[in-house]
Amino acid sequence: MPNNGSITGHAIPVVPDGPPVDGLSEDLGSELEADVREMRLFRALDTDNDGYVYLSEFEDALTEVGISHSDSRLKESMIALQACAKPGGIGGKGREQPIAAADFIQAIRHNILLVERILQGRLTIPDFRDFKRGIETLFEKTKAVRSGRAADYIPQLDLSEPELDQFGVSLCSVDGQRLSVGDADPYFSIQSTCKPMLYCLALEEHGRDVVHRYVGHEPSGARFNELKLDAENRPHNPMINAGAIMCSALIKLSERRRLESGAEMTNFELGGFSGKRFDYLLGRWSAACGDDTPHFSNSVYLSERETADRNFALAYFMRENDAFPKDIDLHDVLDFYFQCCAAELNTKAMSIFAATLANGGICPITGQRVFGTKTVQSCLSLMASCGMYDFSGEFAFTIGLPAKSGVSGAMIIVVPNVMGICTWSPRLDANGNSVRGIDFCRRLVDEFAIHNFDSLANTSGKSDPRTSRIEVNARRINELIWAMRKGDLRAVQDQLEKGADINCADYDRRAPLHLAAAENQIEVVQFLIDRMRDGDVSIDLNVRDRWGGTPLDDAMLHGHTAMVDLLRAAHARQGRNDLLASGACPPTEATPQGDDLSNSEMIWAASTGDLTWITRLVARGVSFEVGDYDFRTPLHLAAAEGHRHVVQYLLAHGATPDPADRWGNAPLDDAVREGHDEVASLLVDAGAKPAAADESVPH
Repeated sequence: MPNNGSITGHAIPVVPDGPPVDGLSEDLGSELEADVREMRLFRALDTDNDGYVYLSEFEDALTEVGISHSDSRLKESMIALQACAKPGGIGGKGREQPIAAADFIQAIRHNILLVERILQGRLTIPDFRDFKRGIETLFEKTKAVRSGRAADYIPQLDLSEPELDQFGVSLCSVDGQRLSVGDADPYFSIQSTCKPMLYCLALEEHGRDVVHRYVGHEPSGARFNELKLDAENRPHNPMINAGAIMCSALIKLSERRRLESGAEMTNFELGGFSGKRFDYLLGRWSAACGDDTPHFSNSVYLSERETADRNFALAYFMRENDAFPKDIDLHDVLDFYFQCCAAELNTKAMSIFAATLANGGICPITGQRVFGTKTVQSCLSLMASCGMYDFSGEFAFTIGLPAKSGVSGAMIIVVPNVMGICTWSPRLDANGNSVRGIDFCRRLVDEFAIHNFDSLANTSGKSDPRTSRIEVNARRINELIWAMRKGDLRAVQDQLEKGADINCADYDRRAPLHLAAAENQIEVVQFLIDRMRDGDVSIDLNVRDRWGGTPLDDAMLHGHTAMVDLLRAAHARQGRNDLLASGACPPTEATPQGDDLSNSEMIWAASTGDLTWITRLVARGVSFEVGDYDFRTPLHLAAAEGHRHVVQYLLAHGATPDPADRWGNAPLDDAVREGHDEVASLLVDAGAKPAAADESVPH
């Protein structure tokens, strides 16, 4: 394999090692033409660079990003990999057979694009491990909330302890990454969380123009079951009871009319219409929930029907005002609506339904289109304005996400293009919303930048689940350092206006001012000093890097006399008294710098010891030989921080053992200086030698 941290060329012949496994290698012939992208994926998992990977390593990679081992989208690849890993091989990990490059590549070709996105960390929530920890923390905090009571107007929902205290949360990203905490398995009646489904099915069948002849799209300004219609004698919207009953009347309405007129009687007899319509509804639920079939509670259905005076009154009131389409069977419509409310799902399935809406109507688990994009757009718009009963306006203001609640304690929340969430806790507030569900949502938007308007100028200061902490650091800090180093005054001004911290520091504690001084960017440094004197910004002129150096030290090291004078006039001080006045930085044949954000991510990952992120970058083809603005490579940082496992990985994959940084120091110098003896031994064994650095520079 190449030893420069990257793979070049268009196709690489891979000769399968060892005996054929279940005929896979035999089918490949003597060579497999693996393209560059495929070899990167194999190489990322081959941590020892010994030409083999293991099924458990691939499964660990799935778990790391929140993808189930049984995900139907990976079925073909998993079957092939399991065949390769059949127990009984010699030299395996326990009883697990090692998988050679040829067999691994052949197996993943069944689902290559999804596998690539998984191994490259390019799913919607890239740092799923940290995100999961955050959600678990929010769950535990919310679990302590014990106010509220169960719905009592439907006897079957009037729970007592311990059922009343159940609480579950599930999430599903638009890429099928899944997470569940607490009571995620028990099934509950979905109640009013069925209303988005009813509205979507009515839209799919009739289109928006027809549906909204019969139901409006404005908040009602009244209770969800108020005996009230809009100025055109329509229910105000599909998210209140009257609107959901109207949508129920529209579902399969054309089919029923054809049957009643005598058409197609041989295919669909009217006597079985109601049952088949309900089967159709369950089928749509199953499709939207990743093939998870809903249960049905007959006792809840009967309880709904026996306590439905207000819903009957709403239906008769609408019929009195000619709101319904002609010739509908009122009792059949109401029965269907009660059945819809009595369907049962759990938070796991409901989060997939919410994710299907977040994904524009395509179920993330199966890849099947369930609803049209325009249908979902209309549904989310009304969920955002009308989905939370009388709390809808406050929820839109505080939480800023489309949502729908039900009196069973269920809530579905949609983060468009990101994920769907379902919470369930039967404790309700005065508005009929889950107390814990609302509390969890408040905490969620306080922690994560998912409110609809958190993206404004990117100044929310919250964690964004769509980015990794390493990517955030690489972008936020390195971009400001890059602008300062290149003297881009306008970019620096823009960054400051957006709230950037001019005193931020990188993995070597190098601040933007260090690099501006090192590169003699007089105009930028003068601008910052002027702003500091005016009181507009607070700048630490004496910030110290890993070696104790200040910006003044950098200016002196590089012989920038004018910069030295400017900083001294602003009362900047030296951090190291052993530095010469000028010309002390020795010439070096340093590793080229990388301008790509991914190169910065590689160095940040090495500095934090995040081997998982390093392997993802390797899968993308990112080199670990490229240095930063100080010519510091990933190996420098891994050695400086004592991350033995990262150093092992980099060396095993051919990293140059002794690249030189800005000051002529090699990774071995970093390891020795910081007292990381095991890392130093690894580097020496790989042929590294300490740099012959001048005594006046950091080493």
